[in-house]
Amino acid sequence: ILRHKTGTARERKLGTMADRLAGKVAIISGGATGMGGAASKLFAAEGAKLGIIDRNPVAAAETVKAIRDAGGEAMFAVADVSIGSDVLKAVAAVNDAFGAVTVLFNHAGTIVIKPFLDTTEEEWDWLHNVNVKSMFHMTKAVLPQMIAAGGGSIVCTSSISAVAATPMEVLYDTTKGAVHMFARAIAIEFRDRNIRCNAVCPGFIRTPHGLREVAELQKHGIDVSDAAIAAQQGRIGEPEDVARAALFLASDEASFINGTHLFVDNGFTAI
Repeated sequence: ILRHKTGTARERKLGTMADRLAGKVAIISGGATGMGGAASKLFAAEGAKLGIIDRNPVAAAETVKAIRDAGGEAMFAVADVSIGSDVLKAVAAVNDAFGAVTVLFNHAGTIVIKPFLDTTEEEWDWLHNVNVKSMFHMTKAVLPQMIAAGGGSIVCTSSISAVAATPMEVLYDTTKGAVHMFARAIAIEFRDRNIRCNAVCPGFIRTPHGLREVAELQKHGIDVSDAAIAAQQGRIGEPEDVARAALFLASDEASFINGTHLFVDNGFTAI
């Protein structure tokens, strides 16, 4: 929705309503590229002061520059989100720059694709650290600020893989099942402190992560061809599809939505 010409110069430059997250400080983990990068740009365009926490400083700097060039406010901090001390330092940097964090998008994550019997214990622990333990660290670091501020919103990236199993993805599916329940449990424990927690659950999305998943599954003989994806979800999703869903859950428009899982899969899990 475009503003009338009476909007501020910043709002006209962004070309959006620029107020759905106005007055909020947001952190996006894994916010440099892909779905996280799309969400970073969208959250900032909608008025949030944005902190990106990512392990890729080059990509994070590029995304921050794009946001600033569009008139938004953003900064980044480098961290391995599976390490608690890294997370605490990064969250403190965002807090020092912008104030109390009231929106958290727990997006950072990755994937391991291989036969279950070939999966090592080290891989099992590593992926749980990146996909699940990271949300423990991020959420625990941010919640005190949200409580002190009188409330906040947390969005976690789960997946269709939390409920729809795929061969060669036992490890990945298990981590996303944990994320599913993490979001629901946080929602219940902190509801009385005006804090919401929901999960966004993408299908196959056109990101480096998503395209790598498709390529590796095909190597193992799993049919994830264009035709198969079209049959399951109509088309491959775009990063912005997920970013818009995360924005809705993060915003006050979803003030009575808590502990839910929003599938962004064009019906993949409805079949």
